[in-house]
Amino acid sequence: MTDQSEDFDAPDDDLAQRLAGVDDELAEQRATALRSGLSDYALDDDDLEVLEISEEGEEAIRYLPALPVIAIVGRPNVGKSALVNRILGRREAVVEDTPGVTRDRVSYKGEYLDRRFTLVDTGGWEPDAKGIDASVAAQAEVAIDLSDVVLFVVDATVGATSTDEHVVRLLRKANKPVFLLANKVDDARQEPEAAALWNLGLGEPYPVSALHGRGVADMLESVFKVLPQVSAVAKDEFGGPRRVAILGRPNVGKSSLLNKTAGEERVVVNELAGTTRDPVDEQIELGGKIWRFVDTAGIRRRVHLQQGADFYASLRTQAALEKAEVAVVLLDVSQALSEQDVRIIDLVLESGRALVLAFNKWDLLDDERRRYLEREIEQDLHHVSWAPRVNISAKTGRHLEKLVPALETALESWDTRIATGKFNAFLTELTQEHPHPVRGGKQPRILFGTQAATRPPTFVLFTTGFLDPGYRRFIQRRLREIYGFEGSPIVINMRVREKRDRSK
Repeated sequence: MTDQSEDFDAPDDDLAQRLAGVDDELAEQRATALRSGLSDYALDDDDLEVLEISEEGEEAIRYLPALPVIAIVGRPNVGKSALVNRILGRREAVVEDTPGVTRDRVSYKGEYLDRRFTLVDTGGWEPDAKGIDASVAAQAEVAIDLSDVVLFVVDATVGATSTDEHVVRLLRKANKPVFLLANKVDDARQEPEAAALWNLGLGEPYPVSALHGRGVADMLESVFKVLPQVSAVAKDEFGGPRRVAILGRPNVGKSSLLNKTAGEERVVVNELAGTTRDPVDEQIELGGKIWRFVDTAGIRRRVHLQQGADFYASLRTQAALEKAEVAVVLLDVSQALSEQDVRIIDLVLESGRALVLAFNKWDLLDDERRRYLEREIEQDLHHVSWAPRVNISAKTGRHLEKLVPALETALESWDTRIATGKFNAFLTELTQEHPHPVRGGKQPRILFGTQAATRPPTFVLFTTGFLDPGYRRFIQRRLREIYGFEGSPIVINMRVREKRDRSK
């Protein structure tokens, strides 16, 4: 499908002037009229929840409470992914008889008896005996640290193994609620096999069958008795220092940047790529403000192609990004921009975090390389042209003071909310001047729009039909031209609704 927004690339100064002249009270009255018109359309409970935000006004938008996290751990081929599918009630995780199919730590949103939660499926444990202790520990620690409750799955038909016992030692140190699940107990005759797992010292084992669903409901009822309403590990922090994740390829200068901003040798710096394995937190003062910087391990290649320590370093890097508010992606200007650089930036976009691009080793740049760099930025980073750019030298500290205004700008955009009246005035003016192209003899219309969330700014459009991706990108660009949003991704969601059938 072609990008229909290509016809609308030129900035629209007249639109900005017209919106500046719109009376706020009149805009709110028009938005209320549009909102009331939605009563003619079939809306579900989620729609009504979104619309409540527009009615409550600016103060309604907040960080949503972090959903409690349930992690499923266990050695390969004990049925973790099958259990994930059973709990979710849908086929999400890949299930095969081959051990080690799941490599990444994957999160899913689930709901059970009106309780919403995040379910984390883990995998990627190295099966070779040589490095199993370190590998099991690394993977289990990541899952346990980022969870509120742990489901430890053991194959009841095999019994407890030395690997299981190793994980038990980790779980005992974690101080988290742990439920021992004896999987593959398909009927009552196999329950004595589950009882044998009392020897692991984790309390009563729950006999379940992920394949057939036997015992899963009883187990979940016990889990939800101890699962908090709001996550204790993923909850959002208020009032503390803004959290900044430093990301980039190995040896790009992330640790040097942290050391220079901290004013001390906080982390090991070496010419050998990949020195940093674990994220390192450091509270520093920069630009007269306190920040919490996190130095992360360099991401070498796609996670599912990584092995050993690199694989677990990438998991921890993603976890650090999930806890951050803004990401500084460090790019080495002495080398050509690579697919890895673009993929790391895309990882930040997928996480919904604010973004700052820091071009490191600027003091090594000559005129010829500068010309090539500008061309590479135009070709490879055009999709994040809205991100603030700073040119620095992490080693010498040159221009580090420019990092603070860029961070503040990105975070301010990340927190920005547009009043419902102004947003609908923007949509009305935009669609009157540039209506959506006709598709299949029909022209989708935008009925109403509201900003449903901040961090990142998330907009919901109620429409009569599907909006082309190109037209949604066109709306995003116009939003940036009018309201800025420098350094923050913008999310636009659609809710296609049909008119109610009044005859029923």
